[in-house]
Formats: sequence, structure tokens, C-alpha cells
Amino acid sequence: MSAITTLNPKAESARQAQALAINISAARGLAEMLKTNLGPKGTMKMLVSGAGDIKITKDGNTLLHEMQIQHPTASLISRAATAQDDITGDGTTSIVLLIGELLKQADIYISEGLHPRIVAEGFELAKKEALLVLDKCKIPIANDRETLVQIARTSLRTKLFIENADILTDIAVDAVLALHEQGKPTDLNMVEIMEMQHRTEADSRLVRGIVLDHGGRHPSMPKALKNAYILTCNISLEYEKTEVNAGFFYKNAEERDRLVGSERKFIDDRVQKIVELKRKVCSGDDKDKTFVIINQKGIDPFSLDVLAKDGILALRRAKRRNMERITLACGGEAMNSVESLTKDCLGYAEDVYEHVLGEEKFTFIEGCKNPKSVTVLLKGSTKYILNQLKDALRDGLRSITNAIEDGCVIPGGGAFEIVAHQALTQYKEQVKGRARLGVQAFAEALLIIPKAIAQNAGHDQQETIVKLQHEYATSKIPVGIDIATGEAMEPKSSGIYDNYRVKKQLIHSSTSIASNLILVDEILRAGLSSLRPGAQ
Repeated sequence: MSAITTLNPKAESARQAQALAINISAARGLAEMLKTNLGPKGTMKMLVSGAGDIKITKDGNTLLHEMQIQHPTASLISRAATAQDDITGDGTTSIVLLIGELLKQADIYISEGLHPRIVAEGFELAKKEALLVLDKCKIPIANDRETLVQIARTSLRTKLFIENADILTDIAVDAVLALHEQGKPTDLNMVEIMEMQHRTEADSRLVRGIVLDHGGRHPSMPKALKNAYILTCNISLEYEKTEVNAGFFYKNAEERDRLVGSERKFIDDRVQKIVELKRKVCSGDDKDKTFVIINQKGIDPFSLDVLAKDGILALRRAKRRNMERITLACGGEAMNSVESLTKDCLGYAEDVYEHVLGEEKFTFIEGCKNPKSVTVLLKGSTKYILNQLKDALRDGLRSITNAIEDGCVIPGGGAFEIVAHQALTQYKEQVKGRARLGVQAFAEALLIIPKAIAQNAGHDQQETIVKLQHEYATSKIPVGIDIATGEAMEPKSSGIYDNYRVKKQLIHSSTSIASNLILVDEILRAGLSSLRPGAQ
């Protein structure tokens, strides 16, 4: 009897064959559930929360985040898959399928008496060879719009219906190209995603500027302005309590009025400086220009009144993340003081207008000269459609950025898996000893991706795989599945591409997790609660 059993007789333990069976059943159960989601023809899952909220999605990352997974092994795989999404933005469903299939293939050999350590060594050899094959499959790309559209379309069609995916494809590519500067990393936080619950998904569009989710705070302020100068500031234009606790004693009402008046004058002077700047820049040749203030802090009613009389549109309490985006979109600088206001501090936009939707107000800032921050305006009739579009758009943006940063792509539609399977089958002959069985298991497991794509499109998976392998063996050109016919097609000519880094991360992560799981020979469930006297 092991020491831990002696110390804690109430600990639950599962050993060797039983422990492996638990791990394999968990991995295969999770894989079977997500298998039907893979590819453009994958099915949807409906998630219902405790409060009755409905979410319909086929995005593996969303599903694994939202589901309550009790089984520890399934939870481990789920966390690894969501980490894959955090790093590369895609590949969550694929990693779960591949881990499940690696364990299934390993189980065939382990049940015949092969030691798990030898299978793990075979997996490691196969992983290194698969990564070499991956490098050979790379297709270099130029960052032209057409190629990026094909990459985004491949990613988005696996998340949404074709019509919606094609609408978001153009939006996502234009958004990334607006931000992209040669030699610099693309910051996707500078793409603001704004949701408006009305009309249909087809009305979603890219705003080359910023959309703020609030409007002017005074009824007399203009609702639409053309050729506007924009002052972005973080200046308090309202009476604030002092940071130090101080007491004032006054003998009569006049002294109190003087105190209140001096407090008011302090704010009025600030407002006056802004008004003077407006009059200065909107005069002479620029008298048709208008003026907008976007302030991170508050503006009190008296100040709003003064600004409204001068035809200035003022927005208060803007979100901090928008302050950075506004200066990137419109130009100018974010000011923290009224002392050094000049024309150079101001941004510029051709069109600033307010849009009212039910109780909500939106302010659009459009027509910026060279925006380095843009807004994607998503429209849809229901909340769950908007959530679906939002999740898919994030993945689409990441896939385009990945392709630009990698400078290359991989042929999609299951083409890489077919090539890798063939290469690993040949490589197996060079491996000495029983580790070659691990390489064989890895090669077979890779085929789960094209099999799942074929099955979800309604084709016979064995027949499709045989066709693809025969086509690749005769032509030596990487071929994927044509989901419409089930025949072999060349992904390059159809514009179906996968991200290089997604595949690389997929092979790395799935191999290490599958190897760890098959090497587990004892599972102990012994928390502190089971050690307490009287615990059940």
C-alpha cells in the first residue's frame, strides 16, 4: 500500500489502466462534442445560462469558456484549447479534436501492451517531423488586399453563415489595413467594436473614425457638424471638492457669496480659454469650421451652457480607452491643461453627428484624414446575433494580423494534414524500435481534421480521405476537401488558407498535452475536505 493511502484512507485513487481509461474517455467525450462544429459546414450549439440567456455559436473558444466542465481531464484540455485561442486567435476546436484522436490512437497500441513512455517518444519524434513538413508547406504572401480577404474569409466562414462571414471579411481586412504600418506590430485594441441592436447584419459597416456611445449633454448644442476641429482633453470643467480636508469660516452672507463666486470664476476662466481658442481657430478663412470638445472628466451645467451658446458640441466623461483612439483617428494631442492650448493640439474630422437609437445616443466622428484607429459598427436584430458577430470578428482580425506578421500561410481545407500524414508514414521507416508505432499513431491522428470537415459537409469520411491521399500521391500538390462535392481541390486556387502560427501552436500544444495524459498512471482525489474528521 502506498504511503498516501496510509495517510489518507479516504482518498479516491484510480490506477494505471483505469487512470488511462478515465483520461481517454474524457478527451474523446469532449472531442466528440466539438467535432460537429469544425469547418464551414459545422453545426451550431445552443448554450442556455441559469438565467435563461441564449447563446448560439459554433466557435470552440466561446463554447469552452461558457460550458461548465466538471471532469478534471476535460477541464485541462479545455484550458489548453482556450490558451491556444489567446495566443493565436484560432484553432480551439482543432486542438480538442487532435488531443482526443491522439489518445484514441495511443490507446490501440497501449491496450496491446506497448508502454505509454514509448508512445510518448514516438509522438515527440513525429511532432518534430510534422513541424519540418509545416515549414515546407508555407506559401509566402504579399500583404495585398485580395490575399488578406481570402485568409479572413477562410477563418470567418467557419464561425458564421456564409452571407454574414462575407460582409465581415471586407470590414475586417479594411480595419487591419487602416492600422497596419510596415515594420510595426498591429495593435488590434485600436479597433473599437460598437454594437447597435437594430436593422440587420448586412447593415454592419466600418467607420473610418470613432463612434462614442454617448452624445452632447445640452439640448441647445448642435446635433451635426461639418469640418470640425476636435479638442481631446482631460480637464475638469466642474466644481470639485478639494483633495485636502479644509474648512472655511465666513462671518456674513457677502463673504460666502464671494467664496462661491471665486470657485465659479476658477471654472469659468478655463471654459473661457477654450471658447477663445474656438473663436481664434474658427475665424477668417476657417469661419466655416466648427468645434467639438471630448472631455474625459465632467462638465457642469453652467459650463455646458456657455459652450452651447458658442455653438460648441461638448461630450463629457468619455471612456479612457477612447481618448487614445480619438487622437490616433483624428490627430492632435490629448490635453491635461488649458494653459498651452494652440491650433496644433486639435484634431480634425469632416463629419461629427449624433445618432439616437431608442434611449441611447451615439456620436459618430467620421472623415478623418489618416485614421490609425477605426470603429466596426455591428448591427443585428437580437443580442445573440451581435455576440456571434463580435466573437467571429475578433477571430477574423487576429487571422489577418497573424498572416501579415508571419508573412506566409498554409494551404487549408485539410491539405496540410494529408501532406503530413504521407510524410510521417515515410519517416516511420527511418525510426528504429517500437517508437515507430507512436509515429504511426500520430500520423493517423492528424487525419481527424479532414475527416471531421468531410463528415460535417455530409460526405463519407473514409471515401474522402482515400480520394485526397490518392490525388496527393499522384500529383504531389497539397490538396484539400471541396466541401460542396467531397472531391479533392487545390486550396491555393480556391483561396482557402490557414494561419502558419495557428498550425504550429496546434501541433506543439496537442502533442505535449496528449503525451502528459497518456503518462498519467494514477489519479488521486484527496482534497483537505476528505481529511477532516467527520467528512463524507
